[in-house]
Amino acid sequence: MCLGFILRRRKHGVGLRAFIVIGAVAMWAVAMDQAHGIDVKLTMEEAKKALAAGREPMEKVNSSKEVKKILQQASVTTRIGADPEKDSCGASAILRTKRFWLESFGRKEATESNKQKQEILMPDEKIQKYLDMPNLEMEVQLCGDDEYFAEGVQVALQQGSKTIKPVDLSPAEKGRKNEGQGPAYRSRFTARFAYDSFDPNAKTKVKVFFPDGKLSEFEADFSKIK
Repeated sequence: MCLGFILRRRKHGVGLRAFIVIGAVAMWAVAMDQAHGIDVKLTMEEAKKALAAGREPMEKVNSSKEVKKILQQASVTTRIGADPEKDSCGASAILRTKRFWLESFGRKEATESNKQKQEILMPDEKIQKYLDMPNLEMEVQLCGDDEYFAEGVQVALQQGSKTIKPVDLSPAEKGRKNEGQGPAYRSRFTARFAYDSFDPNAKTKVKVFFPDGKLSEFEADFSKIK
């Protein structure tokens, strides 16, 4: 997805104890609700905080090395499955949630602001489009023995006895040479799942089905992803 928006400038007693306990519990419940699980519904205020969270680190970088580190860290926070640092060819996926996209555009705001020497921010109408996004995007990465090993793969989410299929699935890329250990080629494909089709707080199993009957699967805890 490209930047695709018009940038503009923006200005800168017992009863009492029971009441306190109930209030504390309510506040804790709200905090837990905000702190865990993929955020399906975000307010405009929360969206702007996400943009700022992506923008602020980029405003402080002084080298391309620091930029690369920030971008790598951004992918780590929404990655499920194998850790590339420990298993360079294990099946994994990056979840592009609403927060993921907003923080990504926050980094682009910082980059564009540095170029133009003035504050550049996303207009509210464009932010709203991301708040209204109906689907979670998942980029699945896996390895195989030949260039076309991922051709025709299908994917689904398993939550308990419920199987969730994507509303859209892009063809897998032709395999690229794997420089690390394991199978000779790496490939990836993108699937989109309707937010209203799965539990954004549940432990989930991602299943990848190959045309030859082979199955690759890995687990994810959506409650740890925002």
